[in-house]
Amino acid sequence: MRLPESRRGKLIAVAALVAAGIVAFLLYRRFFPEFDLQQLLDDFANLLGNWTYLIVGALAFLETGAFVGLLVPGETVMTLGGAVAGLGVINLYLVIAIAWSMAFLGDSFSFMLGRKLGRNFVLEHGPKVRVTRERFEQVEEYFDKHGGKTVLIGRFVGLVRALAPFVAGTSGMSYRGFAPYSILGAGLQVTSHVILGYVFARSIDSAADYSGVAALIFGSLIVVTVTVVVAFRFFRVADNRSKTVRWMEAHWLTRSVIDLGHRLRPQFRFLVDRLTPGGRFGLEFTTLAAILAVSSFVFIAFARVFSADPGPTPGDLEAFDIVGVIQTDWLTGFSKVFTWLGSSVFLGPVVVVTATVLAINRRWADFWVLVLSALTVLIGVDLFKEEIARPRPEGGLLTVDSFAYPSGHAAHSVFYTWLAVTIAVRIRPAMTRSTALVLSGLALTALVGLSRVYLEVHYLSDVTGGWAFGAFFFAFFAAVALITTQLRKN
Repeated sequence: MRLPESRRGKLIAVAALVAAGIVAFLLYRRFFPEFDLQQLLDDFANLLGNWTYLIVGALAFLETGAFVGLLVPGETVMTLGGAVAGLGVINLYLVIAIAWSMAFLGDSFSFMLGRKLGRNFVLEHGPKVRVTRERFEQVEEYFDKHGGKTVLIGRFVGLVRALAPFVAGTSGMSYRGFAPYSILGAGLQVTSHVILGYVFARSIDSAADYSGVAALIFGSLIVVTVTVVVAFRFFRVADNRSKTVRWMEAHWLTRSVIDLGHRLRPQFRFLVDRLTPGGRFGLEFTTLAAILAVSSFVFIAFARVFSADPGPTPGDLEAFDIVGVIQTDWLTGFSKVFTWLGSSVFLGPVVVVTATVLAINRRWADFWVLVLSALTVLIGVDLFKEEIARPRPEGGLLTVDSFAYPSGHAAHSVFYTWLAVTIAVRIRPAMTRSTALVLSGLALTALVGLSRVYLEVHYLSDVTGGWAFGAFFFAFFAAVALITTQLRKN
């Protein structure tokens, strides 16, 4: 079927297709009520089983990493993975984690390809995989207009999602500026579609019964979308905006709206400029948002799993197997030293001294981030330990009485990474060897956590959850401080 060329003809054709689909569905429900959709989904889920992890992860990577998203919509597979998890065949949190990680890796691979091959490669070979010059230039135009937002928001637009990472690479965008938007965008897009499938997995028949309501909502969305698009195109022309404002100012009913708009325009412009990805603030804020998204997911996922089954995960058992192979007397002594560096006995005075130095130098934003984060982690770790009540591993090299999840030492050790990043990015941004400083902070955080696994007083999942717990609160208060500082400056 070929759509008419006129815009009105296209709208009529789309409406006719939607109407035909609704009629076909109603006829199906009327004459084939005995067909069990739920049973069909159950059988399909059992057939896939654990292969779902591989299928979802592979397509999440290939969708952007190999432009497969131009041919196969990734949303379908993500939703299918959520549905299989909803039937209890696979783990919801694990399928989200796999899809999220692979989607980010696919974005990164596509970005590196764009940097290495350049746009001429796509223009020459793109038509072979349906990437015509027109389609590629459409994404480039979108990227030029919206910059870094394309990486984040483009995850929800099929064509843009498949090509935006490659275009970002060809445009000369730095990977450090690209990665936070990719992490956040991939997480939002993947999680939303997986959860959608998860929610409707056990109620597919009920969802079908309410299809009439869904059709009404869908139709309303079409009307609203068309209205918004038409309005946007109309007001994009400066003369149209001026005429509309003059007309509104001439009528008493709408004049107050114009006055309010004039008063709020500086604040609105400030928010748009600050929260749009790009620039130093946008990069820092989006990086913190990405940390918040990943850390909250990791911590909550493990907490939910251990509340139902506190036993060790396969990864925990594998980590202990490795520990059993490498354990030596000197490495045990080494691990005890790093464990002590993550204890409240050592870190408490260090945090107090650091906060005092920040206060003396009137670095109040960093001061409050440190104080609030340290106190929240200190109190929060004990609360969650009691709530989740996961037993510690047996036979540890140290005697510890409290519950296991999350690891307090791992959570507190995030301080070292925060301090290194704060010095390198905020206090001494022009210092030499800033990368070495940040890597040292990360290494110290990692060694403190891994020492708990080596000494067998925590499972690896306890340590991972502890790192996520500490990272969440340091990132949360840093984001609040960043916004507050910007508001005060303006």
